[in-house]
Amino acid sequence: MNDLLRESLSYFGLYWKMFQVRKKYKPIKVPCGKNKEQYFLYYEPEKILSEKIIVWVHGGGWNAGNPELFDFVGQCVCDQGYRFVSLGYRLSPKYKYPCQISDVCRAYNAAVSFLRDRDIDTSKIIVSGPSAGAHLTSIMCYCRKVREKYGVDVSNVAGFIGTGGPYSFREDQGLMIRLLLGQLFKKGYNRRNGEPAALMGKSHIPMLLIQSRHDGLIDYACAEDFARRAKELGNACELYSVTDRKNTHSWYTAGMFLMTRQENKGLDKFFSFIEHL
Repeated sequence: MNDLLRESLSYFGLYWKMFQVRKKYKPIKVPCGKNKEQYFLYYEPEKILSEKIIVWVHGGGWNAGNPELFDFVGQCVCDQGYRFVSLGYRLSPKYKYPCQISDVCRAYNAAVSFLRDRDIDTSKIIVSGPSAGAHLTSIMCYCRKVREKYGVDVSNVAGFIGTGGPYSFREDQGLMIRLLLGQLFKKGYNRRNGEPAALMGKSHIPMLLIQSRHDGLIDYACAEDFARRAKELGNACELYSVTDRKNTHSWYTAGMFLMTRQENKGLDKFFSFIEHL
């Protein structure tokens, strides 16, 4: 079956499972801008098993989603004993890029200040995101000009994990991603200024790229392009190819957090990478 069709048919099962998740941990919602989408959620586990903090940015094609919709990710991460911060941002097509990266950087800075105000050690932060969130977080982590513009310090970022990210804007990309990018950028905007592979610089941050060859939306070559650029610059990078049966875009980028590490190899890889940093 065509992978795009498989992706489309997977939504019912994904949403059904999302709404079955028990809300064990109640997050704190913190505004960081005047717009209702400019905020973050902070989750703290009952028992903290690691001082590493996971900062996560949701996906949704840049035009959908919010931290509350992806509450199940926070629940899963807290079950593993990690503090978790989920950042929100303004959505396209109403808000055009670079509004999204501006919001992510603002929310990241606000979250770090929030944690420090609570006397929480922020010396080992893991930045992560799926899909559109992988696009935005990879720019924040690896583009010096963006960090300088928005005043972001990533010296305390110990690792980056991107799942299903559109890191390069290939000419042979599918129709769906072309439509989404058309909503994200203003007509005439130089998209190289929003393309992670083009913006990446030398960095101390090791990266794990989780990508599926049966994504249905994002070509596997996007991650290969990003990994190739990382290696050219001498940046530590591991490209992990999804082997789980549920390997379409939504399932492996976010749906894996609805499963256990025993059930899902991608999820186990996600946490194993963090554990070894």
